[in-house]
Formats: sequence, C-alpha cells, structure tokens
Amino acid sequence: MPKEHRPRHGSMGFSPRKRSESPIPHFSSWPETDGAPRVQGFAGYKAGMTHATIVDYRPTSTTSGQEVQVPVTVIEVPPMRVAGLRLYQQTHEGLKTVGEVWATHLDKELGRVFPIPKDYNAEEAWAKVDALQVDDVRLLTYTQPTLVTGVPKKKPELMENRVGGGAIADRLKYAKERLGKDLPVTEFCREGSMVDVAAITKGKGWQGHHTRWNTRLLSHKNSKHRRNIGTLGNFQPGFVRPTVPQAGQFGYHQRTEYNKRILKIGEKGDEITPDGGFLNYGNIRTSYVVLHGSIPGPTKRLIRFRDASRGGVVKLEKPPEVTFI
Repeated sequence: MPKEHRPRHGSMGFSPRKRSESPIPHFSSWPETDGAPRVQGFAGYKAGMTHATIVDYRPTSTTSGQEVQVPVTVIEVPPMRVAGLRLYQQTHEGLKTVGEVWATHLDKELGRVFPIPKDYNAEEAWAKVDALQVDDVRLLTYTQPTLVTGVPKKKPELMENRVGGGAIADRLKYAKERLGKDLPVTEFCREGSMVDVAAITKGKGWQGHHTRWNTRLLSHKNSKHRRNIGTLGNFQPGFVRPTVPQAGQFGYHQRTEYNKRILKIGEKGDEITPDGGFLNYGNIRTSYVVLHGSIPGPTKRLIRFRDASRGGVVKLEKPPEVTFI
C-alpha cells in the first residue's frame, strides 16, 4: 500500500488554546528605534470597519498610483496618561527592576485598578534612582475610557510602554517630563507608519474538535456521525497525546498581527463616524486612527500598538493619499 501522509490540522504553536488571562494584550519584546526618545506603544478601542478610497502606494502593485478601494479599521485613541515610569537593568537572567517612580497626583479613576497611596513622595523615589544601572525605560500608562462614549466602563487599563531612541539619559529626561501628563497618539506614530497590533480575539466558547482544528469530515458512510474524531492516536503510549485535535475553548486568545499601515490620524470623530454611528459602538468623540485591513477582536475591545518589529517592505516618505472614507 502507498504511504498515507497529510499535514496536521491546526498549528501547535498557539497551544494551549485557553482563554487569555487578561483582556489587556501584552508585548514580550520591543524593537530598537533611532532618533529622539519617544514612546513605542499606544492603546485604543476598536470602533468598527468601513472602506476607504486611497491612491495605491505599493510600487510593485498592478494598480500602483491608481485609486483603489480598501477595507479599513477605525480605532478610537483618546490620550493616554502617564502614571509613572519603571526602570530596568539587563542581567543574565533577563530584565530586573531597579527603580520605579509614580506621579504625585493620580486620577481617582485609577483607584479602581489599585489602591492609590495618600502620602507618596516622588522626590524620594527619584533620589533612589541610579542612572548607571538603568538599561531600559518604560512608561506606566493608562487609558481614559471616560472620554469614550462607545465603551461603557470607567476602570482604566494600566500597561507598560517602552521608551526608545537616544541615550538612556535622554530617555529618562523624556519620561520625567511626561510624568502625570497626557500622551497623544501623535507622539507614538504618524500617518504612513507601520505598526504591530495585538488584541484578544472574539470568544466563541467551547467548540468541537472539527470547528477548533479544521479536521476533515468523515465519510458519509461513517456510522452515526460525520464530525467525530477519526482516532485518538496510537495504542502505545497508553495516553492521549496533546497533539491530537480535541474539543475545548475556541476564541478569546491573544493574537498579534504584524505590519499594519496607519492610513490616517484624525482629531474630529464627526468626520469619520457614519450616520447613526458605528454598529454596537456609536459615535467617535475623540481622536482616532484608520488602519489598512482588519485586526483581531470585536467592537469595543482594547487594541494595543507597537512599533513594527519586522519592518515594512514599503517605506513611505509622505503620508498615504486618502481620497474618500
């Protein structure tokens, strides 16, 4: 008999496919950047999708220089506020915290995340900082959902965003100047930038192995069912191996999509909001960004951005030309 062979169904690189531990996506690495110090990450709320007419900026495309219609995702990005900064030292065991400074005055809404101390001394915290030990600077930033009407919540999301570019002394100065202040999205990126997007996908609950792993349906002559699993594996070893497709949690996983182009950054939500508002979201009240293509997650889900770690192929010297949204 000929040898039967087929590629396995579903990637084991995403296993275990369990629910995300937090609705706030995380980045395990940050790319290096050149130029003056700036923040390398941001966050916003997914409003929905629409389409736009742009001048094709891809030089090798068959429609290069012509107007094309593309799908776009609109994300509302109210200013983030800097609550503090955390300093790290690179050791043989990885990054180690060597200092932490918080702003003197924090919003009362941040008290929904952790207890805010009443007698915090920022000057004393700065006196303990040894600049010679610092190898990495991160900003402790949080969102302001109270500025957004499409997300019915008051509790902000607290996250770390790296400060890149320049020397360590310049990064410390940059972080100190922005402590306790608002951080607009324009400090993170510009129109035409490439970013990586991380989000928690739409949850679909408990699903069978065929939906979860896209296995083949059994023959129509099979007894009783077509969506059964064909086999649970070998007799030896005497247990079911984790590589066997089985039922379980499907969706609500963190996924990162690379090299998404920012087509437009706007300040007035009225110019992007359709009549009647975005479905299941409503009107955009603050600043927003328009991304080329789709991103993970349902409406209202928190979306995080990062500088593109793999680098885009097409480098734009000027912003993309958007003729209609």
